[in-house]
Parts: sequence; structure tokens; C-alpha cells
Amino acid sequence: MAQQTTFSVDVWFDLICPWCWIGKHNLDRALKRLQETDSGLQVEVSWHSVQLIPQTPSQGWPYDEFYEKRLGGREAMLARRAQVQEAAERAGAPIDYTRLTVFPSTAAAHQLLAAGRAQLTPAAFDALLTRLFEGYFVGGENLGDAGLLESIAAEHGVLLDGARLSAAPQQGDELAARSGVPFFLFNGTHALAGAQPAEVLWGAMRQAAAASCLQSAPD
Repeated sequence: MAQQTTFSVDVWFDLICPWCWIGKHNLDRALKRLQETDSGLQVEVSWHSVQLIPQTPSQGWPYDEFYEKRLGGREAMLARRAQVQEAAERAGAPIDYTRLTVFPSTAAAHQLLAAGRAQLTPAAFDALLTRLFEGYFVGGENLGDAGLLESIAAEHGVLLDGARLSAAPQQGDELAARSGVPFFLFNGTHALAGAQPAEVLWGAMRQAAAASCLQSAPD
């Protein structure tokens, strides 16, 4: 049996970021290809929460109104939406803008993910993460609703130990905050920002893996 080499993938993200939803789909495809081309790598994926708009109130804001103000008007908002939708369709990441009515605070949802990260297997955590992304971008769910999040926690076997999820702002990572999300770091050496295509992510991972092999090779 070929020896397995641990390979780390770190991703910084926020649940309300459509580019992160797109980036997750592209990463999943890139990881599947990496398994085919580099079967000796044992990949460990770590997701790091970043709350992009920490000042969002617990009840959220009206979705269209938030983006019209942020982007400078309805025409600019619709242009950005079309750009996102095109990229989402290429990545196979469904987004239903007709259901998105609330721009939520994601603080409590990230608290749920922190609990899930500590309790679940990597595959089960990925299912929880996907559930939250899909609930928002496909179902239009309000990820700031504590009752909804507690129900999702129960569905996925995450124990909250009686603690109430709150909308207290989360501290983001400085590097990701400067570079934007999604932000990818492969094996601690190769970084990429943005919803890069799957082939770009795959190529960066192979470069990181090759660099690691060269560094660890005996003189």
C-alpha cells in the first residue's frame, strides 16, 4: 500500500458570501480530481469562519435594500447579481434570488459550525456546512434565526449543551479580511483568494504538494 502523506487545505469563508458557496463547489471538484491524480495524499480540510459584516443586527436587514446601498443602487445590484448567477451556474452552485429576502447575521450560524467542528467527523461537518449554505442560497432561510439553527443542529447530531446561539460578532482572520473570502491556503504554502475555477485550485494544490515533497526530500 502506498504511504499516505497528510495535505492540509484551509478555507476562510462566510455563509452569506455567494462566492464562498461557489468556491466550495469548485473546491469539491478540485479535491475529487486530486484524489484521482495524487492518491497518496491524505487531505485534511479545515473551514475557518469569517463574519464579513459583523455589525449586522440579529434580525438582519432586507436583502435587496442592503445590496442596493452597498453597491450603489438597484442597477448595480442587478448587474452584480447576474455576474454571480453566471459563475454559480458554471460551478453547479444553485442560487435562488427569489427566496433571498433577509441578509442575516451569520454569527450564530458560525457558532453552530464551531460546535459541529468539535463534535462531527469531517464528512458529517461537510454535510452540516452544505446544509447551511443550501438553506440560505437555495431555500432563502434566515441563518440568524436561533430556532432554525437549533433545529439544524439536532438534525445533524450537534449537541449545544443547552447553550443558546447568539448573534455576538465573530472575530475574523486578519489575512482573510485583507484578501477577501473565499481564501484558500494549501499545505500552509500556497494561497489563493476568490472563487477560483476548479482547475486552478487543483493546480495550486499539486504545486503545494510538489513543493512539500522537495522540501522534505533528503539532501
